[in-house]
Amino acid sequence: MSIPLTKYGWPQVVIFPAVVLTVMIVFLLGAMVRPGGPPWVIVSIEALSAIVLIWVLAFFRDPYRAVPADSNLLLAPADGKITNIEIIDPPAFLRKQEEGDFISAKTLRIGIFLSIFNVHINRAPCNVKVEKITYKQGKYKNTQNPQAGRVNESNDLGLVRTDSPKERLIIRQISGAIARRIVCQVSQGQKLTGGEKFGMIKFGSRTELYLPARENAKCLVQIGDKVKAGLTPLVKYE
Repeated sequence: MSIPLTKYGWPQVVIFPAVVLTVMIVFLLGAMVRPGGPPWVIVSIEALSAIVLIWVLAFFRDPYRAVPADSNLLLAPADGKITNIEIIDPPAFLRKQEEGDFISAKTLRIGIFLSIFNVHINRAPCNVKVEKITYKQGKYKNTQNPQAGRVNESNDLGLVRTDSPKERLIIRQISGAIARRIVCQVSQGQKLTGGEKFGMIKFGSRTELYLPARENAKCLVQIGDKVKAGLTPLVKYE
């Protein structure tokens, strides 16, 4: 049975397993050339190396997702656990409308923490057009803290829904204490369908969804809920 691996994992998906396999082979050959060591040491090291190998391959897994077709839904942009749902002042991108006017509406922010065991592929929450991409250098603090999005390395995708309501959204990819590599393979002006893959954050991270807080936008999740990218509805327009 083949294991679907994401293209965003290259070159790590090749280099890391190769290094682990080399270590396992070298250690095993060394034990055969110079026998006499405790068998449990050899078994333990080989078993630990095998676990690391399996984890590396699992981290870059790319499972199939049957994306819901409802255009009124905003789907989770990442796998993980909901850590915060809050109303905040709108970022500049959400204040500015197509015609250049500004609004004073509040913004709903939903934060998702991705552990090292989650699938780390990011997906579009709905049918959108990429309006703006903003990368920001920063720190690498623990992304379980909702404040990490303010100080950590991050990448913002300013999106505009292509279905009604044609509102602006933001997906923020945030590096964590372990994650040091944000992958975003889209360009300004590109259109994405709901659930379409656009990148990932390697080795533990955080992803946030920003949208205008309106009465017709109902949040469907609670803090502590586990969600899956491209599958779990976060918000529904009513």
